[in-house]
Amino acid sequence: MPQQSSQPVLRPIDPPTTPLSTVLALTGAEPATPGVPVDEVSVTGIEQRSDAVLPGDLFAALPGSRAHGARFARAAVERGAVAVFTDADGAAQIGELPVPVLVREHPREVLGELSAALYGHPSRKLRLVGITGTSGKTTTSYLVEAALAASGLSTALIGTIETRIGGSRVPSALTTPEAPQLHAMFALMVEQGVQAVVMEVSSHALALGRVDGVRFDVGAFTNLSQDHLDFHADFEDYFAAKRKLFEVSSPVAARTAVICVDDAWGRRLADSLPAPVRVAASVAEAAGAAADWRVAGPVRTQGGGQEFTASGPAGEFAMRLRLPGRYNVANGLLALAVCAAAGVDPAVAAPALGEVDVPGRMQRVEAGQDFLAVVDYAHKPAALESVIATLREHLATGDPAAPGRLAVVVGAGGDRDAGKRALMGAAGARGADLLVITDDNPRTEDPAAIRAALRAGALDVPAPVRGEVLEIGDRAEAIEAAVRWARRGDAVLVAGKGHEAGQEIDGVKHPFDDREVLAAALARKTGAAART
Repeated sequence: MPQQSSQPVLRPIDPPTTPLSTVLALTGAEPATPGVPVDEVSVTGIEQRSDAVLPGDLFAALPGSRAHGARFARAAVERGAVAVFTDADGAAQIGELPVPVLVREHPREVLGELSAALYGHPSRKLRLVGITGTSGKTTTSYLVEAALAASGLSTALIGTIETRIGGSRVPSALTTPEAPQLHAMFALMVEQGVQAVVMEVSSHALALGRVDGVRFDVGAFTNLSQDHLDFHADFEDYFAAKRKLFEVSSPVAARTAVICVDDAWGRRLADSLPAPVRVAASVAEAAGAAADWRVAGPVRTQGGGQEFTASGPAGEFAMRLRLPGRYNVANGLLALAVCAAAGVDPAVAAPALGEVDVPGRMQRVEAGQDFLAVVDYAHKPAALESVIATLREHLATGDPAAPGRLAVVVGAGGDRDAGKRALMGAAGARGADLLVITDDNPRTEDPAAIRAALRAGALDVPAPVRGEVLEIGDRAEAIEAAVRWARRGDAVLVAGKGHEAGQEIDGVKHPFDDREVLAAALARKTGAAART
């Protein structure tokens, strides 16, 4: 059975041709198939998913967490792979094949650089911006991409929600694709005339070498808070992975580092670098956060968004964002500083930022209801706290004699950092008048056990502070309950899944979009046609 590919194949139409002898020289690999000629073979691509192999590919059969890629080598050859790149264990599993098998110890260590070389080092031909951090990567990426496009550049975007090349959109399976797919996409972008690319860079990608061989012009850091501690040993390990995008000794270090210093991790990162661009949206210079870019004066709420003045080396610029929340002020200011570092006039970039909406990020759903209904991707404790604080600020602008109430619907993903579950429950209980604990993506875990961890964290919040807590496992029913509870002037937040269009339960992904489910619940309440 071939490896299943959840990502589309995005490849250049006219890829370079590379002799297999060059692959041997680049990797230090040795042929392990006596009698199978090497000198006459050339490759036109590289792939590690057997069902995505195209004729002429080098199939990378790498050891994995569940199975060795060597199991799929024969399927890859049947699809047209002309050679296999693996380790000694993989070669032993493969046995005899009619194509050359190249063996190298720890092949993943050179996979990125090899992929870059086979596609002609395409990232060097692009103005490339990489954005990392716990929260805000997606929003900042959308903001930066819009501003680069407004400057007249042909742009592309790679991230959590989608890969977008010009007007063509493809849903993303990973925040950052694996190295063979990433360099193939860069090659396709170059072929199609793209000039600038903005991409999210996850800690997994940095730790696992997915961005090896990539040359970043600008690297940006948003913030750091608890997430992915199922993968990273601790916060220091998590931070060390993020730091690879910036530290001078790293082969993937960006030429220019733009660092938000609103949190201690950002300040620590900036202090360790020779010449970072510092961005401060909410920390005073007196607190040790001297910055090149900062907010000058007050932030004003306007039409569901916000306005402020950004002050930087090139002067002051009026900023308007459609996105609410102080954390989005930080994202917007960071985006403006990144654009300046990428060579875009801030006077051109700033107006473009005010036109951006981000799917599943504080996305409003309307059906004529007399209360606010929002879907957001917040699936980490700090992110949930920030979104709740933003909605509380919105509610405070209403009738002071009868302030609106807040309902929060939230769960936590299975097979992920279990340590954040109680923290998520506590954050919801502290901030909501009604907390509805439900299922997120249970994956292979018992959904009831995940909900119990959230509920325990919620109930640890003292009763005078804690809002009402309900547990409704069915996510659609949970959303329905929150909508039924809401009255004029209230707010309903459905958190955790944002743009996602599926819910994974016991290894099966079922169609489920919070925005559609919330819209339907609102329509039932109002009898109106819902709008997202």
